[in-house]
Amino acid sequence: MSSTTTLTASLKEGVPPHVADFYRQSLRALRDAGIPFLVGGAFSLACYTGIRRVTKDLDLFILREDFERIARLMQQHGWRTELPYPHWLGKVHDGDAFIDLIFNSGNGVTPVDARWFHGNSRAEILGVPVRVANVEDSLLSKAFIMERERYDGGDIAHLLLARAERLDWAGLLERFGPHWRVLLAHLTLFGYIYPGERHRIPTWVMTCLNDRLADEMHRPPAPSDRKVCAGTLLSREQYLHDVQHAGYLDGRLTPASGMTARDVAVWTHSIEDDKPATRPPPD
Repeated sequence: MSSTTTLTASLKEGVPPHVADFYRQSLRALRDAGIPFLVGGAFSLACYTGIRRVTKDLDLFILREDFERIARLMQQHGWRTELPYPHWLGKVHDGDAFIDLIFNSGNGVTPVDARWFHGNSRAEILGVPVRVANVEDSLLSKAFIMERERYDGGDIAHLLLARAERLDWAGLLERFGPHWRVLLAHLTLFGYIYPGERHRIPTWVMTCLNDRLADEMHRPPAPSDRKVCAGTLLSREQYLHDVQHAGYLDGRLTPASGMTARDVAVWTHSIEDDKPATRPPPD
């Protein structure tokens, strides 16, 4: 279960000095203004698992209602802000360096709310004391990222490997709610990836999820589910054929997600812009 323990500092060596200075000033500005935020992304992964990797940005989880206040604060420091995706993400820019301000998931399923700010561990990021997103919330937000060019299942496996005995499993089940199949998929893969560690997932959790699966398999689909493609909650690109040409209802436009048709259109339009640049073939 999450606690207020202090985690190890992370990634100081992997950030260019001018970028680190921007991050450091931003963290201090938010802290001094008393605006709640949580560090996530590669920084929190390093804190929990010890896995260090180069990161192109700093991920901060915030409440949606705080975005405008944060934007004004950052602008006062001379940094540029934008809200490219009003349903989940804002950004702060200092030249080529940037910070992601995250208040939901790209699929609109996991809004940041007050629950995220309870029992957080603490860490020192680039010399600044901060609170880190709980493992449970990191798992929830990463579980739905299954793009062709990005899959966060490896992060989930490593978080489980590092923290399985300390998780609030009952709370995690409650947070996944109707998306419990996604959680079951990741837990099943964990037992495949680490066959000698699968016992670390509580038996009652797997029994509960498998009982749900067995029960569901013995019932016909609900009429409201018959022509839904929830794949768009896992990948914004790979199931476009289903919703644009095959007659399926986009899962993001059901009560499962808070997205609007406009949000979906903007998020889809930006697919090509957000893809990493293609490297030229070797000579």
